[in-house]
Amino acid sequence: MKAHDGMYIDGAWRPADGRDTIDVVNPADEQVIGRVPAGNALDVDTAVRAARAALPGWAATPPAERAARLAALRDVLVARKDEIAETVTAELGAPLKLSQAVHAAVPVAVAGSYAELAATYAFEEKAGTSVVHHEPVGVVGAITPWNYPLHQIVAKVAPALAAGCTIVLKPAEDTPLTAQLFAEAVHEAGVPAGVFNLVTGLGPVAGQALAEHPGVDLVSFTGSTAVGRRIGATAGAAVKRVALELGGKSANVILPSADLARAVNVGVANVMSNSGQTCSAWTRMLVHRDQYDEAVALAAEAAAKYGDRIGPVVNAKQQDRVRGYIEKGVAEGARLVAGGPEAPREQGYFVSPTVFADVTEEMTIAQEEIFGPVLSILRYEDEDDALRIANGTVYGLAGAVWAGDEAEAVAFARRMDTGQVDINGGRFNPLAPFGGYKQSGVGRELGAHGLAEYLQTKSLQY
Repeated sequence: MKAHDGMYIDGAWRPADGRDTIDVVNPADEQVIGRVPAGNALDVDTAVRAARAALPGWAATPPAERAARLAALRDVLVARKDEIAETVTAELGAPLKLSQAVHAAVPVAVAGSYAELAATYAFEEKAGTSVVHHEPVGVVGAITPWNYPLHQIVAKVAPALAAGCTIVLKPAEDTPLTAQLFAEAVHEAGVPAGVFNLVTGLGPVAGQALAEHPGVDLVSFTGSTAVGRRIGATAGAAVKRVALELGGKSANVILPSADLARAVNVGVANVMSNSGQTCSAWTRMLVHRDQYDEAVALAAEAAAKYGDRIGPVVNAKQQDRVRGYIEKGVAEGARLVAGGPEAPREQGYFVSPTVFADVTEEMTIAQEEIFGPVLSILRYEDEDDALRIANGTVYGLAGAVWAGDEAEAVAFARRMDTGQVDINGGRFNPLAPFGGYKQSGVGRELGAHGLAEYLQTKSLQY
């Protein structure tokens, strides 16, 4: 068992203010594998003060040097990739192959992209007779979720470092061991003391204290829409900037000209990956009425292959939540064609890969984010009907369109009310901005747009 009794503050591991701790549980076998301090408001205050003290020096550091520290951080993450993957598997429950291919590898790509951006970004530009300076916004309070524990940290910390900001990170209480590994990597990469600080703790205690702290200039939060609303309200009262990456109920629209088998198989894989714990997962599959029965059969067959290939969900509460949604889907008249609410194993927080047919757009499972391996298949009459259904939720985070002709898919995607759309299975791009429309959030992560979230603008008139 990994037990760590300190917080990483001002370049060193320091004892927490209180004695409360958080047990870290392996969701696959329900065994305690670690223990971390449950930080309080005083711990947060100490970390914020360290970040504020370090801000002038880091903000004045030349971009080339900030880029060098980010490159060093990327290299440390590469060197520790096996340890990172094993830690994510232990505390999140993701299969080791997924942890190696996604949870450990994607953050390396993101950190590398910001090392390059820090060196090339135009932090100063001409605008007529003025010179426009893009300066760090200040101290960032970063609050990250458990579903992609390292990626979500790097997606906030790397652009903040590139911009010249200092950071206090409050990671999810379910996956704090990965965050501690990241703090060690930051230290090894030579990032100056106080520039990055880590406080582990519970959301309602440490997270709230961080969001409310007057020394924090921007709160960057990824998580549920409900919590995002509260953070937005708190920040708004203090006229404090926020970046919110929230929930999703993304549509996978399969147009009649598409390769149906490929679109369905990739769509099922997308939903089952990471045990369905992905905010951008395509959890609504939209199929033309003439191809509906074939698509349902293909999806049921594909989902059956995932029975022993996906890991558990993160904890018992999440397991109960997902199973409750499956029960609600049955109660509201949807037809189960794969999986169901019964737990597939006696030990661990596992949920059966589940597919619903005969789902109508007003059903709960078609409107609310489930965050588990559950796919709803809806039928549509024509393209306008498909677009109406695709846009018919409060969310707008991601989506997908499949068509035999790329131009046809692009034309449909341009009408979708969502922040990112994959065309015919388009691959993840760490340079592309990611974020939502409507109640899926405010702001963008990744690439130059993600860097801009951590900058404020000053114009000098001549």
